[in-house]
Amino acid sequence: MSVTFRLNRLFASDGKCCEVALDHGVHNESTFLQGIERLGRVVDQLVMAGADALLLSMGQAQLLQRHPGRQKPSLVVRADPTSFYGAPAPVLTFCHLVTKAVERAVALDATAVVANLMWTVDQPDLYRQCVANITRLKPECERFGMPLMVEPLLWTFDEKRRAYKFNPDLARYAALVRQAVELGADVIKADPSEDLSEYGRIIETASGKLVLVRGGSRTSDKDLLVRTRALMDLGAAGVVYGRNIYQHAAPEKMLAACNAIVHSNASVAEAEATLSGDSALR
Repeated sequence: MSVTFRLNRLFASDGKCCEVALDHGVHNESTFLQGIERLGRVVDQLVMAGADALLLSMGQAQLLQRHPGRQKPSLVVRADPTSFYGAPAPVLTFCHLVTKAVERAVALDATAVVANLMWTVDQPDLYRQCVANITRLKPECERFGMPLMVEPLLWTFDEKRRAYKFNPDLARYAALVRQAVELGADVIKADPSEDLSEYGRIIETASGKLVLVRGGSRTSDKDLLVRTRALMDLGAAGVVYGRNIYQHAAPEKMLAACNAIVHSNASVAEAEATLSGDSALR
């Protein structure tokens, strides 16, 4: 069955998507919970603010789907909680595939499922689990016409924090992105490159698959808007931002600023005006 029908619901009519990730609680990392302690309220707020999609866990998807009407954001669901996050890093890491993830996603009226593709030199079994998860998901996604969004994550160990952090090796990351495509990803959720001007290599390596920019750790408003503008200019199809929106003092305003760039081709200055409430952009 074609995935096009659900992709048409995930992406707006301009082919772009501004998605907010709210699945962080499923990974059992306390620092992720700041700002989503009352998740239902945050979901309600972002529905009203005009997110294109919300990424939620299977157990919290009903917080979005309880909203009536046709105009609410599309649902994307996490298929594979992991123990990888946090400091210090756990002794045993895993990435566990939810049982019957695609069937459950269909029952929840989701438009995509998300799975990790994690690689770090000292965690070969974690990497093996991720590849196995994706190869199990793909046939079920094809059967039900469910788009598969893969999140390539390249890590390195930070001895000072005793935890993992982003590995900026662009060549290695491009290879991981390409592997996600080769394994059957319909959409790629990819980290920004350390040098933003080099992100075109990630877009090219994705071989025509839609690339959404991953938000990652909290950064300044200015940095986030500059990054978003630069990567949209290089061919990204949109963004998937979590903490940079839900941990913001005014999540609905930050979402509006990102929407202005993604959908209205706003400049950084125009997006900043949207964030401050001084913009005429709609």
